[in-house]
Amino acid sequence: MDAVVLAGGVPAPGELLYEETQGQHKAMLDIAGKPMVQWVLDALSAAQQVEQVVVVGLTASSGLTCGKPITFIPDQSGMLQNMRAGAQEVRRLNPQADYVLFVSGDIPAITGEMVDWVVETAMQTNLDIYYNVIKRETMEARFPGSNRTYTRLKDMEVCGGDMNIGRINLLLDREGPWEALIRRRKNPLAQAALIGFDTLFLLLMRQLTLDSAIERVTKRLGLTGRALVCPYAEVGMDVDKPYQLTLMRDYMASRQAE
Repeated sequence: MDAVVLAGGVPAPGELLYEETQGQHKAMLDIAGKPMVQWVLDALSAAQQVEQVVVVGLTASSGLTCGKPITFIPDQSGMLQNMRAGAQEVRRLNPQADYVLFVSGDIPAITGEMVDWVVETAMQTNLDIYYNVIKRETMEARFPGSNRTYTRLKDMEVCGGDMNIGRINLLLDREGPWEALIRRRKNPLAQAALIGFDTLFLLLMRQLTLDSAIERVTKRLGLTGRALVCPYAEVGMDVDKPYQLTLMRDYMASRQAE
């Protein structure tokens, strides 16, 4: 499977990581002697299930390297737009590609083993999207004090992962659910209507299990999907805040010292 690394974020003045980035890409922040995104590329290089990599938001002049064929394309000024552009580039490079693996550029603790688990687990079935979630106890055991945001379901508390899989045709369909989500991105009530107020109400009342929540949302969006309960906290440990940057710098330095 081909991978798209989403690395286009540049914190603006007043945002939480601006003091660290000073107008530069967040993905290029130094962690244990490497740009944060280089750790991600190292993991993709080590993964047996990854064939080639597309990086969205950076250029070849960044000095990044990868053990797999790598292509750089410009930032498209939005997450969904970047996902679509990455999927288009994968299809251009590999016209037979059916799925694409999306990986955030700010999860430096992932490894090739974790990447392979996600791809191999997802490809046991033939659905449209695969979304990783991490149980609260898994995350807090590995990264205590990370202060992730959790969704409370009937059967578990989970946070979202940052390595997910989508069917390319679905992403490139201009009339598909992605386009509807883009149109509603600045209107929370419209987004809620798209997913369903009944589903949101049951989530708030903690009456939905993980499987039933996914079933309701994907049915409302007109697609098929599955939540992967990922055993690796590293897949959901992204760097959005200064204390998370400090946590990951300490963690990666200690891992190197082992």
